[in-house]
Amino acid sequence: MLVCVRGAGDLASGIAVRLHRAGWQVAMLDIAEPTSVRRTVCFSEAVRLGETLVEDVRGVAVAGPDEVAAAVAAGNVAVMVDPDGRSIPALAPDAVVDAILAKRNLGTDLSMAPIVVGVGPGFTAPDDVDAAVETQRGHDLGRVYYRGTPAPNTGIPGNIGGYTVERVLRAPADGVFSGVASIGDVVAAGDVVATVDGVPMEATIDGVLRGLLQDGLTVFRGMKAGDIDPRCEVSNCFSVSDKARSVAGGVLEALDHFRARPRRPKGGE
Repeated sequence: MLVCVRGAGDLASGIAVRLHRAGWQVAMLDIAEPTSVRRTVCFSEAVRLGETLVEDVRGVAVAGPDEVAAAVAAGNVAVMVDPDGRSIPALAPDAVVDAILAKRNLGTDLSMAPIVVGVGPGFTAPDDVDAAVETQRGHDLGRVYYRGTPAPNTGIPGNIGGYTVERVLRAPADGVFSGVASIGDVVAAGDVVATVDGVPMEATIDGVLRGLLQDGLTVFRGMKAGDIDPRCEVSNCFSVSDKARSVAGGVLEALDHFRARPRRPKGGE
């Protein structure tokens, strides 16, 4: 069973890890210059490096649909540059999971596969997807909506260790990003962790640097460029997050639900 995951950031990668371990073959589609912050747990790094490891699951870059079968048969997650999903008809997946997290639907619809799942706000089941999965932290995190839509985007990062917006680092200027610190480093408020064309980006709180953009990426002022975890557990920087695991559980539920109960054609025929 092949599932095509649109996006290869941290939540999408957490979904891919869980599906891979549950026996699904996984192909991921991402942009040519990924902007993932939590790069140590993102299969998007395979686009840049050729391959990457998320926990114990290997992701490998493939050039096109013809290379996917060999990659997944070897036990890997296949990662392809295809932000528009143009390869989906050639892949003919059993399921499509939209985990781009654009807060709106960028073109995913029910015609793409026998099972289609949307992750986060912007999807309405059963109109454009079979099911949608909640991504907002709180009581409903990971909940599967078979009718309805996840909560709208609040624009406020989830509370971790008592911090929300404070833990997110943003580019201080337009220009080329260059890291000074590394993911996994323990930092204090005021430490310079990166620069953008020489303009320093400082740590906003004390904690461990859980995410940081890659060197050489062109950024704009205010763009999310880093993430500090005040809990200061260095090991968390190199494992799938609690949020990603919860959302992944919802996706797995939805896929299993529709494997057992295939979608009915419109009109109930």
